Formats: sequence, structure tokens, C-alpha cells
Amino acid sequence: MLGLDAYHLSLITAVGISVGVALSLNLITGFCGQISLGHAAFYGTGAYCAALLTKAGVPFALGLASGALLAAVLGVVVGLASLRVRHDFLAITTMGVGFLFIGVVRQQDVLGGELGVSAIPDPGLGKAGFALLCVGFAAAVSAFSVYVKRSWMGFVFDAVASDEDTARVLGIDVPRYKLAAFALGTALAGLGGGLYAHNVKFIAPDSFGFVESITILAMVVIGGIGSVGGVVLAAVVLSLLPQWFQFIDDYKLLLYGGLLFAVMRFSPGGLAGATRAVLARMRGA
Repeated sequence: MLGLDAYHLSLITAVGISVGVALSLNLITGFCGQISLGHAAFYGTGAYCAALLTKAGVPFALGLASGALLAAVLGVVVGLASLRVRHDFLAITTMGVGFLFIGVVRQQDVLGGELGVSAIPDPGLGKAGFALLCVGFAAAVSAFSVYVKRSWMGFVFDAVASDEDTARVLGIDVPRYKLAAFALGTALAGLGGGLYAHNVKFIAPDSFGFVESITILAMVVIGGIGSVGGVVLAAVVLSLLPQWFQFIDDYKLLLYGGLLFAVMRFSPGGLAGATRAVLARMRGA
């Protein structure tokens, strides 16, 4: 990475953060079947916590860890409140959490209010070092996702996602594993938020609104719900498109809406499902 210029390093940094955050939602929605339309709230919690702590003189690493922990605590609270609701009602509940987060941040001067938080301290790693850290974050979350998916916890998550009532009959403590999914996913989102805050050096409430939640969800759905490789690919593509084609940024919701419609209509399994179908045809031929 030492030979890359600042522009390409910034692209790598943004992609690394997006991959990690998209995979964090995949743990909740893809693995455990819990639909979340407010994931940006946990992303923003980590960002605000890390930014404010480092501005107060707390070391960078401790600020990131604190942001991840606070996001996990909020995730468990939301998970507890959501245990009695499913499917559409869960989506509405998590959407409300996202709006609540924006409302609280805007009303609290200690959090920067409408003006946001600026002059976030530089971690002191240099552009190349910070880009490498974000790539490491994406790689670590990818490896962790693969590990969880192949472990006994992954099989339990799959059972909960498929049929909660059957899972209970089989003796699975459904609430416990729902909370575990929320805790893991939101902690990783908070960690990604801390990295984002120190990358851009300025955060505001609008950075973590409903549009951002939909963007993260689009990466998961387009990549293939529950697929690790597909979500990584979708996160990379959807992160780079607005950077390569600036006009796309003005039509982001239109683009994502069109892609989501196309995926649901023609390839419900997302990019991962489409890839598997193509490989199956090639083997048959």
C-alpha cells in the first residue's frame, strides 16, 4: 500500500469499513433472520462515542473499543425490546430506533447537535497505516463471519431464522441467541463507526440516517442474505460506484431501489445465488 496515492488509499479505507459494517448486519439479518432497518444507529453510536472520547484525550484504540461496547449494549437493549415481535413488526421497531437515535443526537449539544462533531483527532497511523487497519477490520469480520457460519452457533442461528417455534421445540434458547446476534452485529457496527469517524474527521446526524441503514441493508440483500462472499462483493461494488461515477450519489436511493427490485425478482439469492446457479449450469453442461 505504500506505493498508492492518497485517493486510492481513501477508496481502500472506505471499502474496508463498508465491508465490515455490511457483514455486521449480515450476522443479524442473514444468519439469524432478524430484519433491521436501523443499523446505522449502532454504526453512529460507535462513531460518536469514539470521536468524543478521542477528542477528550482517550487513546484511539480505547475509543474504538468503547464505541463497540456501547453499540453492543444498545444492541442488546433493542434486542430485548424486540423479542416479542417478528418480521415486519421487528423491521418497524428497528426503524424507529434509527429515527430515535437521530432525534437524540440532534437535540443534545454535548453530542454536537445539528452541527455534528468536527476536528476529530488523527489516529497517527498515516493514510497507509489507517487503510491497512480498515482492510484488517474487513478481513477479521469476514473470517469471523465464516467461523460463526460453520460453527454450532451458525447452525443454531439458521434454525432460529428458519422457524423460531420449531427451534424452541428442539430445546434452543431462542431469546438468548437472538440477543447474541444483536450483540455481535451491533458491536462490529460500532467498531466500523469508530473507524469511519476517524477517517472523515467530521460526523453529523445525517451521516447515520435512514438512507445509510438502507444502504447497508442493500449490500446484504444484493450480495445474498446469509452469504459472506456475496455481501463482501456487494459492499465493494456499492462503495466504489459512487466514487467512480459521481452522478450516482445524487440518485443513490433510486439505484439501490432498482437493484433491490431486480434482485428480488430475478435472483432472490443475490449475487451469491446467481453465482451458484451459473456454476450449477456449467457443471450440468
